[in-house]
Amino acid sequence: MMISSTALTLSNLRPTPSPTTASLPESNSKPSSPSTSEPSSPPKPQARRFKPSPQLNRWSRARAIRSGHKLDRLIQQPSVEMNRSNSSQLANNGYDGSELHLLSPSNESGSNGDDSTDLTAGKSIYMVSDGTGWTAEHSVNAALGQFDYCLVDRVCPVNTHLFSGIDDVERLMEIIKQAAKEGAMVVYTLADQSIAETARQACELWGVTSTDILGPITEAIASHLGVSPSGLPRWAPGRKNSLNEEYFRRIEAIEFTIKQDDGALPENLHKADIVLAGVSRTGKTPLSIYLSQKGYKVANVPIVKNVGLPRSLFEIDPEKVFALTINPVVLQTIRRARAKTLGFDDEIRSNYSEMDYVKEELEFASKTFQQNPIWPVIEVTGKAIEETAAVVLRLYHDRKNRCSMPRISKRY
Repeated sequence: MMISSTALTLSNLRPTPSPTTASLPESNSKPSSPSTSEPSSPPKPQARRFKPSPQLNRWSRARAIRSGHKLDRLIQQPSVEMNRSNSSQLANNGYDGSELHLLSPSNESGSNGDDSTDLTAGKSIYMVSDGTGWTAEHSVNAALGQFDYCLVDRVCPVNTHLFSGIDDVERLMEIIKQAAKEGAMVVYTLADQSIAETARQACELWGVTSTDILGPITEAIASHLGVSPSGLPRWAPGRKNSLNEEYFRRIEAIEFTIKQDDGALPENLHKADIVLAGVSRTGKTPLSIYLSQKGYKVANVPIVKNVGLPRSLFEIDPEKVFALTINPVVLQTIRRARAKTLGFDDEIRSNYSEMDYVKEELEFASKTFQQNPIWPVIEVTGKAIEETAAVVLRLYHDRKNRCSMPRISKRY
């Protein structure tokens, strides 16, 4: 018997027959008379199979295509005792869990060719959030950073997918069922404690590995403050402070930074919180945009050989100017790729990306930095934008005394 791909909830399920008498007939079998079956030879129960929703099915197919083959994985089924225990707990939360054990995904390996059981190569991680999913996504990415040694060469391949805006049990159950079928791990940030508890119990019931990121720290803070959390997602319409002053300050910072890109409007440098200076292709623009999204007004000034810098750069507070430098070999490689992309002719390409010119421009920039010793010089070679931003902000807040913590971090 196949269940349609429409979403299922714990509240609209039928009562469960007795485990000793329940059986699931095949979809092509005809109803038989109750009096014709022999008590001594009951029909063999058929494992119940489920199709994911069309959207989840498309995701699974896409991952299967990318992996190049289908992976069949057995899913460990929970015991009957655990089913009954967790079903009663779910019912206490206001959801009817009486038939959850019948919804457990089939442990067949898909030998009959049903596409609904196609699994993908590698391990899957489902990130479920009732908001934007930013917290879950960045937490998972930070944790995956500890496994670069096997992720890079695909020794332990991982597929991640973010499910944002999941604020009702119906969609949550559909995702967890699909996770159980695929053998995926579920990581969730659900502000509503009842929904988070339902997710935990459903994952335990269906044998899904799960981690609650938001719950433990929320409970700890609630205990520390002595108040109860609101249970509303960060960007919920019911929250009065979802679009607060900080939000509009970030929007203003982004608009300012875009207008000040690449040395534009030098007369406005005094309005910037942070000013970045460096030769071309040292990452000034992406770093500026990244910092602006955190609420800082950033301007960047390019340093070009034999081209004078704007006077306002030397008239503003020098403590908010940050110099960027890079290894000449790396810079040449980046510039060559950039020149090819922009379609520069041979003469311009020679001046822009040849090693002699690159070294001369870096030396010119270095002399400018030496003449302004208050400007911290940050080496960006091999650093991600986030790493460089962390250095800039640490120095920035240290100088402005906006952080009450002692200077325990090394300056570099």
